[in-house]
Amino acid sequence: MSLAVDTDDLSGISALGKDEDDLQSGVEIGDGYITGTVKHVTGYTGFSGDTELQSGYYLALHAACGEEEGVTYTFYLTGGLEGPKTLDEDGIMICRLIDPLNQSLVITATKSGKSYTKTWSLRGLTLD
Repeated sequence: MSLAVDTDDLSGISALGKDEDDLQSGVEIGDGYITGTVKHVTGYTGFSGDTELQSGYYLALHAACGEEEGVTYTFYLTGGLEGPKTLDEDGIMICRLIDPLNQSLVITATKSGKSYTKTWSLRGLTLD
């Protein structure tokens, strides 16, 4: 099972009604960390029907999960409001940040009862 995360594949893609430039700039994925600037967004109805979740800071990433058949990918933020979500075929994940200094992005690939988990710190993100 392979697992990589990037922002290159988000160019020109609508992330639940917002473009990447609406949400963030200069986001880069390193080995175990994510850096860049995340912008404050209001009225993000594509993210949630709950008005309390339609404003804040949202990180959009693409998980290049490969073509391996039968693998399920889940992601979540430690210290977030929601539990793990299953990644759709497009590989795009959008996370609402609460406190990047104390949060991490966790992605798990699972196949036939075996799993591989990778974690990225969000300490390098700046809230604009």
